[in-house]
Amino acid sequence: MRVVILCGGKGTRAYPYTEYMPKPMLMVNGTPILMQVIRLYTDQSFREFVLSVGHRKEVIEDYFHRKNMDFSVRCIDTGTEADTGDRIYGCRDVLEDTFMATYADGLSDIDLQDLLRFHRSHDGLATITSVPLISQYGTVEADSDGRIVAFREKPVLREHWINAGFFVFDRAVFDHWEGRNLEREVFPALARKGLLYTYHHTGFFKSMDSYKDQIEIEQLVQGGDIPWKRKAVAV
Repeated sequence: MRVVILCGGKGTRAYPYTEYMPKPMLMVNGTPILMQVIRLYTDQSFREFVLSVGHRKEVIEDYFHRKNMDFSVRCIDTGTEADTGDRIYGCRDVLEDTFMATYADGLSDIDLQDLLRFHRSHDGLATITSVPLISQYGTVEADSDGRIVAFREKPVLREHWINAGFFVFDRAVFDHWEGRNLEREVFPALARKGLLYTYHHTGFFKSMDSYKDQIEIEQLVQGGDIPWKRKAVAV
């Protein structure tokens, strides 16, 4: 099964680091975050990757051209100005009846085989993985008199779920593809047609959206705590 990884964006939230280096190639303890994502999949027996490239594509292409790999990589240029939906749609000619897709900066201990089983259990054409929202702020708890009784540092808000990537699609989804932006147009259109489902994951998830995130992920690796490796399975 092929896995599309969205690698073509300009990474504006990580600027200025992404002016000359595409965000997927930003390092985590000496290894590009993109390779961390790929290894998440290869640890669970996925071996074919389609990289949807654009901004500074030559950096990504050169990296894999020089690398000895136990998996296959095909880079497809979907343009520097393509949106997230365009990135996947532009790869449609090389995709099979069922395929996976994800972002190039998200790490998780998700069981990908369980995700695939869930996708095959329903009648939709697309599955997105969702995780509970973690507040970026600490919260203050008080009693009815206003007396503070507890502080909660960045609590998990389990009544709210967010898109974590790690998608599964049936190729027939392209017959219902509407819009250029995956999150604001394509997915809502599929949801209106009843073709979109979500797989709830309550384990580890972290995306590298900023330099602060990069440092936090590096600290996990350097400390020997690599939670996205814990679900490694053979099938």
